Amino acid sequence: MAGSMLCRLNNINSLVLNRCAVPAAAAFSTSHNVFGKYKIPKEKRELINHSRVRGIEILRNPKLNKGHAFTLKERQLMGIHGLLPAAVVTQDQQMKRVLKNFEERPTDVDKYTYLMSLSDRNEKLFYRCLTQYTEKMMPIVYTPTVGKACQQYGVLYRKPRGLFLSIHDAGHLYDMICNWPEENVEAVVATDGERILGLGDLGAYGMGIPVGKLALYTALGGIPPEHTLPVMLDVGTNNKKLQEDPLYIGNRNPRVTGKQYDDFIDEFMEALIKRYGIDTLIQFEDFANNNAFRFLEKYRDTYCMFNDDIQGTASVAAAGIIASMRITGKRLSENTYLFQGAGEANIGIAHLISLAMEDEGVSHEEAISRIWMVDSKGLLVKDRPAGGITGHKELFCKAHKPIDTLGEAVKEIKPSAIIGAAAVPHAFTEEIVRDMAKFNDRPIIFALSNPTSMAECTAEEAYQWTDGRCVFASGSPFDPVTINGKTLIPGQGNNAYIFPGVALAVISCKIKHIDEPMFLKASQTLSGLVTEQNLDEGRVYPPLSDIREVSVRIATALAEYAYSTGAASAYPEPENKEEFIRNYLYHTEYESFIPETWSWPEHCPQSY
Repeated sequence: MAGSMLCRLNNINSLVLNRCAVPAAAAFSTSHNVFGKYKIPKEKRELINHSRVRGIEILRNPKLNKGHAFTLKERQLMGIHGLLPAAVVTQDQQMKRVLKNFEERPTDVDKYTYLMSLSDRNEKLFYRCLTQYTEKMMPIVYTPTVGKACQQYGVLYRKPRGLFLSIHDAGHLYDMICNWPEENVEAVVATDGERILGLGDLGAYGMGIPVGKLALYTALGGIPPEHTLPVMLDVGTNNKKLQEDPLYIGNRNPRVTGKQYDDFIDEFMEALIKRYGIDTLIQFEDFANNNAFRFLEKYRDTYCMFNDDIQGTASVAAAGIIASMRITGKRLSENTYLFQGAGEANIGIAHLISLAMEDEGVSHEEAISRIWMVDSKGLLVKDRPAGGITGHKELFCKAHKPIDTLGEAVKEIKPSAIIGAAAVPHAFTEEIVRDMAKFNDRPIIFALSNPTSMAECTAEEAYQWTDGRCVFASGSPFDPVTINGKTLIPGQGNNAYIFPGVALAVISCKIKHIDEPMFLKASQTLSGLVTEQNLDEGRVYPPLSDIREVSVRIATALAEYAYSTGAASAYPEPENKEEFIRNYLYHTEYESFIPETWSWPEHCPQSY
């Protein structure tokens, strides 16, 4: 029968192709198109042509594989007929299978492993699921579960994702970057693994962070995955446990520091733009505080880069604070802010909140006067006996008597908002939170540290200790809390609300440098997307299920800003910025390689 004879197409040199006078692999070529007007999408056609992918290799390639969703004609003409079970299913049916498998996994780390294996075999399906089931799957792919996954990365490691650039390969980084198979990388997330979330130095195990971030770039920001690259800058680790771990996958030497370290990072930056161009977006992630600030100041005016721990965290936190003003009925500049910790996250938040207050019309000095900080040695005050006032903290030092603890500072300063992002678990004690409730009708309590085990307090504690009156947000997700008959839904101040939208605007509009007002614009846009219903539920952020639309709205606002200030270099300037942004987005639906409307050329025999 004709149908069975079509199986001969499984061999690229089959008699069918010879009799049709079609050269080898011509069914997928640009110069010989036996499909007439039906064309395979360009990037897939080039992938097939470049690598001569065919047969079982299609099923092994996550960019091409559709699993059971390949149609009969696709199976026949692509050489995979018989390599799959007979049933042809839709992507929606596949998603149901994925969800069932996902929910049956006993632990969050098992769920993480399952989703990573899905991304290894079927890229489109992975991102479709992550996009549709964001509230279920984002906490697994990223915080808080990714922290646990990083701690077990040596055991969970299955196949390479991204580039591992070793300090021992200094002088050869460009050649190593050229080994990456994609030629059009537009976004890079790089880490040296020294300060992974609130877990400390995890060395090469920190690769889970760039991988997770870039998964969200695609799922939430619509950045095509082939245009992204995760990078581990492996300069060693000072974690004794990892140095002695036989399963550790990185350099076991102590961390390289000083000039050798700086030269290595310089070489990486230069090699990256030499390979992919000056417009390449580079996101620094989870560097130690001192290095994070140094590199931000060093590279921000030379490269298209930002530090998500400083600027992304600041933007999402500021958005929550701005939204909370609609609950408290105050202006930003009418509040007093007290920060637990004075590291890169809190310094970034403080700078952006001061910029937002200045946008309200107050002076820089007045804005700074509203911001207080407590670090491990107490309140930041001038001439502090305990010392430890490094450069990036000096701006927020006050002429005040020394205070040793956060609790004492709360009693003395009587802030209207306390913000924690220093990974000091349980720092917001019952006494502190109850004091906040005494001083304020609607106290603002942001426990932003990740992962969940590092949170300054839980949502339930904050609501109970304030009798349900606080405006609460956290870095990790918490379940809804019912108090006094009302169910409150904690807002999750996840950076994923910000960095995908920022990246989408930067890449699509070819913005060469990312300034602080851009992050403030992102904060203001995000806060404006919080509805009155969201606020009534206790949220100061939109639901995570809306986050892809949030990214588009942020990117559109940033596109308007970039073109109005001359920061964008993609011309001609699009009249409709939103349409321009949406046209860039990666789509998770399967393409049809062989449309069902295609029929055999008349001169080509269908059976033998």
